[in-house]
Amino acid sequence: MALGVPTRRSQTPPARLQQWQERRKQVGSRIRELRLGQELTQEALGLEAGLSRVMIIGIEWGKKSVAYERLWDIADVLGVDVTDFFVGPSSAPSTEPYRRGRVKSSTRSRLSAEPGPE
Repeated sequence: MALGVPTRRSQTPPARLQQWQERRKQVGSRIRELRLGQELTQEALGLEAGLSRVMIIGIEWGKKSVAYERLWDIADVLGVDVTDFFVGPSSAPSTEPYRRGRVKSSTRSRLSAEPGPE
């Protein structure tokens, strides 16, 4: 099947758009997995790679495309080869956003047991 060279998004076949979306999600999930494995925040990764936190979020969730040069910048920050982004994640992508700074349950129970100001 010849795809031609679309000049507008509306000229790209829907199956192709779906394929691109799946690829973005795969790469983004892998970047997220590597980032979390190193306990880096999205902001820290973005700052070191020269991208905004919003862009990192978009990449990780497969919502934003990224220039391939930026993939090398992200790989450099994570200390991996750029080809590591193109292997599937070792676990299923999480649908839950990552939240740093949550209070552990043991701390939460201790805090609720302490008397508050009167």
